[in-house]
Amino acid sequence: MNTVHSGSTNGHRPNSERSLALRRAAKASFIGNFIEWFDYASYGYLVTVIGHAFFPEADKSVQLLSTYAVFAMSFILRPIGAVVWGAWGDRWGRRWALSWSILIMSGSTFFIGLLPTYSVIGMASAIGLLVLRMIQGFSASGEYAGAGTFLAEYAPPSRRGIYTSLVPASTACGLLAGSLTVTGMFTVLSDNAINTWGWRVPFLLAGPLGLIGRYIRVHLEDSPAYQEMRAEMPQEQKTASWSEPLRLLLHDHLRETLITFGVSCLNAVAFYMLLTYMPTYVHEELGFSQDTSTLATSVMLVVYIAAIFLMGHLSDSFGRRRMLIAACVAFIVLTIPLFVVMMKAAGMLAVVILCEIVFAIALTANDGTLATFLAESFPTNVRYSGFALSFNGANALLGGTTPFIVTWLIKVTGSSLAPAVYLTVIAMIAMVAILRSRMIHGSELTEDQAQS
Repeated sequence: MNTVHSGSTNGHRPNSERSLALRRAAKASFIGNFIEWFDYASYGYLVTVIGHAFFPEADKSVQLLSTYAVFAMSFILRPIGAVVWGAWGDRWGRRWALSWSILIMSGSTFFIGLLPTYSVIGMASAIGLLVLRMIQGFSASGEYAGAGTFLAEYAPPSRRGIYTSLVPASTACGLLAGSLTVTGMFTVLSDNAINTWGWRVPFLLAGPLGLIGRYIRVHLEDSPAYQEMRAEMPQEQKTASWSEPLRLLLHDHLRETLITFGVSCLNAVAFYMLLTYMPTYVHEELGFSQDTSTLATSVMLVVYIAAIFLMGHLSDSFGRRRMLIAACVAFIVLTIPLFVVMMKAAGMLAVVILCEIVFAIALTANDGTLATFLAESFPTNVRYSGFALSFNGANALLGGTTPFIVTWLIKVTGSSLAPAVYLTVIAMIAMVAILRSRMIHGSELTEDQAQS
């Protein structure tokens, strides 16, 4: 299914040179993705404060729903962004797309930190927040797919899983940094300080961090697989429309796109439910304080980061498909019981943290494998497009809407168990898609890899 290209523009590099290039690519992917997701996480961890700042006239429940609606609306542009960034990344290079995505993300995040609140300009503040969040969503659609594609094409087949797991690891590190920043703010600052100016700090940090990430990525070489493909590409294809990769993807690889979309559904829902919505759930539904609920999620993130590389390594040993199936089984069997235990914990923080740790391990089995699986599912000429469209399509439809949907389900049903049922159903859907997929792990993506 994947094509191997000969005639590398780099020739056969010495092992030391290839290793140095791989380390640089890994460092750039990690740092850039970390920065981008620190920016993106700031909104999720400050959702209750932002709701108060931009929707102060609504009651608490409507306020939370409004804030999550803005969160969900930002995902509308994810499929559009996936098409654009995927086509650009396949047409002009992974490095080019990644260097621009981080700049756009950081800029939009920085301006959120400068937005006047409802008390100053009324509903115009909420509209401004929505516009900037949608720009964030457009940018984020190119980041994860681009970094995953970039690293997968650099890494040797036998270690592709563990190297590509740097992408979800850096995402979690960005979320953890955001979580710890917010926890520190709630610990050090008064409620009045947080509500008036403190919430702006994580957003304003995006400006200088984004410039650092942009600098690092601009000074990288593009991936070997992409360079080989461009070297062999006929001149008429090089001058074809920028949308040509999308046309080829939908014409020649529609089945792979639909399957990878289905596989990505579990990751989309589980990721945003556990790492973005869970602090709100622990606070609003289980009755813990804001700083305590954020602390519990921070512990979960630490375990997640520690386990993600192990799962990437296991995917190299046992295959992507087996790992993804194992993750589905874990969520189907454990989700409802774990939520029941948390609901009956009656203020026992240690029990809640233990349940979140179990969830983190189940999520890493999926998240530590998915990026590699998606990259190996498509040939080089449409790899960025296929990865971006399937992953971001699932995130737009199910991921970004998860906090809103589960908050609404709890309100409608009156049951704090509603999120667990929702996650279980999604895991069943993903299982069907995975069982329809092919055994593809360890396929060569470059000529150098084929000979190593």
